[in-house]
Amino acid sequence: FKYSNTLAACFFFNYRRPEVVKKTGSTDSCPPLIICSNVVQQAAPTPFLVLSVCIWGIFNVDATPDTLSSLDSSFCQGGLEVIYPELDIDKCLIIPRDQQLREKVSTVWKAPQIYFSGAQKKKMYVLVMVDPDAPSRTKPTSAFWRHWLVVNIQGSALNNGQIDGTTLTDYHPPTPPQKSGLHRYQFMLFEQHPDAPVSLTEQEKSSRGKWDLQAFITRSDLGEPVATLQFLTQNYKD
Repeated sequence: FKYSNTLAACFFFNYRRPEVVKKTGSTDSCPPLIICSNVVQQAAPTPFLVLSVCIWGIFNVDATPDTLSSLDSSFCQGGLEVIYPELDIDKCLIIPRDQQLREKVSTVWKAPQIYFSGAQKKKMYVLVMVDPDAPSRTKPTSAFWRHWLVVNIQGSALNNGQIDGTTLTDYHPPTPPQKSGLHRYQFMLFEQHPDAPVSLTEQEKSSRGKWDLQAFITRSDLGEPVATLQFLTQNYKD
């Protein structure tokens, strides 16, 4: 797996009410509403930006030429789903310019549910969450910043939107610094080789920043990820 430091396409946003339970509970969801933004069309002629939102709460995506001109949807693949209390993320997206929503993902919500329907029940998996834009996209001198690392995840748990495994790095929510622009928060799910132990070195344990992700993947014999997903957000005070 060779990491590609490109911005993924951000074209689908699914906003759910707090009481909605995903997959294992109620499947109540918002009716789709398609919006064709002139700004988006000018910045990226194809494809249109498609938003699925609640009819009672429309959010405007931060669609500037700088963020939309280099869209690349190839990063998000495999059917991985990241589920926060009011955000069900199953496609690459930019969290809308909504202070409360961005504040919740940074300061209120705990680790999300991770749902992967393609998980094989008898296999184990490794989940990685990183920020390749730390401390900023223009100067990512601390990349990769390791936000979450869980190993020995049972496939049967992933089928139910759960993380039942060994946590090597506790979840740390997205906390992009002020005035640092949009950050990508990337989730990668790997199939864990039964004969290859997965662990962090003492040096890796001492710091989350400047993590050599490729070295970790190679050392752990993880190969290519079976599913990947990312979302973009920025400091909620910006």
